[in-house]
Amino acid sequence: MTTVVPFIDLVADWQPLKDEVLARVARLFEHGQFIMGPEVQELQRRLEVDCGVAHALTCSSGTMALQLALMALDIGPGDEVIVPAFTFAAPIEAILLQGATPVLADIHSDTLNLDVESCARLIGPRTRAIIAVSLFGQPADFDALNALARQHGLKVIEDAAQSYGATLHGRRSGSLADIGCTSFFPTKPFGGAGEGGALFTDDALLAQRIREARDHGQSAKYLHSSLGTNGRLDALSCCALLVALERLPEQLARRQLIAQRYDQGLAAASGRLRRQDILPAASSVYAQYVVLLEGRDRLAKHLRGAGVQVAVHYPTPAHQQPAFAARCRYEALPNSEQASRQVLCLPLYPTLNDDAQQRVINVLLDGLQC
Repeated sequence: MTTVVPFIDLVADWQPLKDEVLARVARLFEHGQFIMGPEVQELQRRLEVDCGVAHALTCSSGTMALQLALMALDIGPGDEVIVPAFTFAAPIEAILLQGATPVLADIHSDTLNLDVESCARLIGPRTRAIIAVSLFGQPADFDALNALARQHGLKVIEDAAQSYGATLHGRRSGSLADIGCTSFFPTKPFGGAGEGGALFTDDALLAQRIREARDHGQSAKYLHSSLGTNGRLDALSCCALLVALERLPEQLARRQLIAQRYDQGLAAASGRLRRQDILPAASSVYAQYVVLLEGRDRLAKHLRGAGVQVAVHYPTPAHQQPAFAARCRYEALPNSEQASRQVLCLPLYPTLNDDAQQRVINVLLDGLQC
């Protein structure tokens, strides 16, 4: 029987952390402050230090973080927000749920992140903000994006759901824009044991607006100063996240080592596939290890048949999604369409051992010869 190499192995990844998490959970049940309790406050303080920001505010999911960011910026009907067409649905959903219009920009063919020139062409009189996704673990080009936004009086939001712990010029992903948003979904590089998210900003006024928006718009108990929602993160989720944050540096170092081994092992196939380029001033946490090639689906079938689980992120760009196509404005999106046909994600998680990774490499190289 063929031994399967899983795409991700959460059971193995959490095994060394389990006892510490359960000890924290036991203490939680001793004080009973399940909502906005001391664990939430502790996590927020530690995230502020870790990310290098003045304000870190937890929330119930990465998608909620994006919507809270838009709420804090008072973005709604009649407004437009530029967002990449090649991404997960969350930022586009958040824009639409606020009643605003997503304007889909193309990605750069090499980095797979938002293309600044495409973004610039789409700025119009209704544009209020840019959401740049730091896709697959590395930050987008925020130097250029922030400069573009300043020229036009726009705000920039970083969707750092896949990139917490990555850097640009030594600064942490999440701290690179007016507001940073991340996700603690279990499969993220900094994942928890359930749903969760956080927002990061140095702007005290934006932080207060986020704080109110996630708690029904309350500026004081039962004083609803603005329209809000229930976007709070529970203390139980924080028990796992606090332990995971302590181990994060070694977990990210392991991800980067695995990515380097893929780089070396696949170097001989550079003429038949390419990899996501990393910006010279950036580091990646490799939420996914991405290769791009023609005949992606045939190679994926070969790998799966040999017991290597792979994934495709994302097979359909936003402008071809039934829920979004008629609700968005966009120009030609050739790079997004090409990426949707070519991207293949290989197994990468901290407990992936060297033998299993070498098997992935060998099976992939064999598949390229077929």
